[in-house]
Amino acid sequence: MTAWTAEMDARAAGIVARYPDPRSAVMPLLYMAMLADGGLTDDGMRKVAERAGVSPAQVRAVASFYTMYKEGEVGRYVISVCQSISCHLLDSSAVAAAAVEATGVPIGETGPDGSFTVETVECIGACGGAPAIQVNYEMVEGLDPDRMRSLCEWLGSEQPEAVNGDELQERFGGRRSFDWGPSDPTTAVGPVPAFGPYGSAGEGP
Repeated sequence: MTAWTAEMDARAAGIVARYPDPRSAVMPLLYMAMLADGGLTDDGMRKVAERAGVSPAQVRAVASFYTMYKEGEVGRYVISVCQSISCHLLDSSAVAAAAVEATGVPIGETGPDGSFTVETVECIGACGGAPAIQVNYEMVEGLDPDRMRSLCEWLGSEQPEAVNGDELQERFGGRRSFDWGPSDPTTAVGPVPAFGPYGSAGEGP
């Protein structure tokens, strides 16, 4: 049974109302379902189908096509290592290997204690700061294997309730693709992008 709550129903109604056609809300509603259940479940996808006015099969078709939607439980921290050309040429494979070493979680899997999911992904839009990674979709640029190990060890020992890209960059990042501009205090409170309407964003590091 999904952990979908009355508060989530209200959030879902607000998201659906943003679109001229309710079916357009399927993708954001899938993030809400992931946040509720720690990953996509059959029941969660049925809830999305009901609220978007489509069939469960149509929701599953979307969820199974896009890799950012994860079926089954995912870790508290989803570590995504870019493997596109710029990152690959700057040895993102060694960064990914360091993440596996530090967490004990193979690529594409979630650890038995539920702390980490480790994955490789296609371009995350930070080619100038390669190799780049994301933690719960918060960007960190200029990683090397040692920095990656330190980041994973910090997450494992400190277990922060939320993560913030600016803080992670300052602690563990290297060269950035460009100046990020003003600091963003928004934090990611789960393994989905930090966005207020989803209920997935907090404030402060």
